[in-house]
Amino acid sequence: MATHVSESEKREHVRKLISGFDTAMLVTRTLDGSMRARPLSIAEKNGNGTMYFSTAVESGKVHELEHDSHVAVVLQGGGKYVSLTGEARIERDRTLIEQLWSESWRVWFPKGPTDPSLCLLVFEPQEADYWDAAGATGLKYFFEMAKAYVTNAKPASDDDERHTGHVKL
Repeated sequence: MATHVSESEKREHVRKLISGFDTAMLVTRTLDGSMRARPLSIAEKNGNGTMYFSTAVESGKVHELEHDSHVAVVLQGGGKYVSLTGEARIERDRTLIEQLWSESWRVWFPKGPTDPSLCLLVFEPQEADYWDAAGATGLKYFFEMAKAYVTNAKPASDDDERHTGHVKL
């Protein structure tokens, strides 16, 4: 039997899942139309799901975003999975860069937060798909998977929006 939750509950669940991640895979479209994924450390996340990443102005991802700002951000780990789609833009605001600056970035930006090649990639999510198989939810899911295997039936948790779902953000 399907378990449905409100859109606001799904959005809150996605926010909670996102809060547990420090890295993500950014997926952009290359100039020839193919997809390219690359890992990035998340510099900052805010309550509405906006994420900030540090990057170099001359990087391929910046060039790709100038041609197509539609991207995906994928988060995965510890039995939790979130796939976000939305828009990305490049931000060169030095005040914001200084606020988000991490000394670990100095490896790529030796001049610090004033390094002219440093910019921020700002991702604004519009939709999310999630699958939460961690903790008690995960135990329940894996029990249902075993039961489904034995009975040759679809696991009930596949229709449980507390566990898996899609939501507009």
